[in-house]
This record gives sequence, C-alpha cells and structure tokens, in this order.
Amino acid sequence: MSPRRFVPVIGLVGGVGSGKSAVARFLSAERNVVIIDGDEIGHLVLNDRCVKDQIRLRFGATVFDTQGEVNRTALGHEVFGSSTEKRQARANLESIVHSRIREGIVERIADARTRGNVEAIILDAAVLLEAGWNDLCNAVVFVDATRQKRLERVQENRGWNLEKLKAREASQSPLKSKRNASDNIVDNSGALQEAATQLGQIFDQIIHDHR
Repeated sequence: MSPRRFVPVIGLVGGVGSGKSAVARFLSAERNVVIIDGDEIGHLVLNDRCVKDQIRLRFGATVFDTQGEVNRTALGHEVFGSSTEKRQARANLESIVHSRIREGIVERIADARTRGNVEAIILDAAVLLEAGWNDLCNAVVFVDATRQKRLERVQENRGWNLEKLKAREASQSPLKSKRNASDNIVDNSGALQEAATQLGQIFDQIIHDHR
C-alpha cells in the first residue's frame, strides 16, 4: 500500500476587502485546489434548528424574517462594531456557532483529502485566527492590500463606505496581529494573477519541505 499523499491546508487571512477569496478562486481555476469557505459553512449553520433556537433566545425575534429564518443583515447590526455591547453580543453569537462551523470545516478537509488529484486545501475564513481554526492549517497566509485598495473593493463589490469598512474591521483582530500570526504574506495590491502565483508558490514550497 502506497503512503498517503500529503495535502496541505492553507489558511487565508487578511483585512476586509483584501481580496483573499478572489485570490483563492483565481488559483482554483488554474490548480487542483479545494476551497473551504468558512462564511458559507456559517450560513448553513444558521439553518440548524438548535442554532436558531439559541439565537432567538439571545437576540430575540427581530433578527428573524417572516419565514423564521435568520436575517443575517439584522444579526450583523447586533454584533458588528467596537462598543462593549457589540463585543459582548458577538462573543455570544460566536459561542453558539463557532463549534458548529469548526465541525463543518473538519468534515470538508477530510473529504477533500480523499480526492486523488487535490494539491492543496485553502481555508478561507474571515475569523480564522479569532476562532482558533488556524490549528487545522499547515500554514497561515496573510493576503495584504492597502487601505485605499480595500476600500475601493468593498465600495465596488459590497456598496460599503469607509465607516462600514471600519465597523467591520473593528469586529476582527487588528491587521498587525493577523500579519504577525501568519507564516507567509501575499501581496494583492496588483493583479490577481500575481497574487495567485505567489499563493501557489507557497503551497508548492510547503509540499516540497514535507517530503
């Protein structure tokens, strides 16, 4: 029986609007990589009946729509920001959903590693470091971009202004902390092709070093 092939898990972190998801998608079109989207798993977790019951108990009916589903925009208003109340509300929400999201991530990593042609797994999760999911990764990569570039992206893609960007950033670890906690840095201030090439070189080196 041949030894099991090493398939690294690369965690992506960065500032809001850094383009880490875009870099991952660009690379996946060129290489056999699997992207695990933490936000997507988080959305699925919000459909869980037990999770919804806990959210309703903590935040009330105002964060639900008329069909009884979680209104993510309304929930976001409750938890995003830097005030003491927002921080406490965010901690409450995290205590409800983070363990469930982690379970989903672990399941998807295991599934991806059963596929014979996968070169690497990219874990794209906005709160990867804050939630402690970096312990599931072989390396963490910080996707860097200037504040101006990030603002341009969120204005174009999400319709946000500077105040909305700052409020969302206040809900995550400072960029300096994310950078310092990362093993590698990818510059995404220019063309996506360049950033994707840098990311591919990083996991190629990890695979090489593991041999």
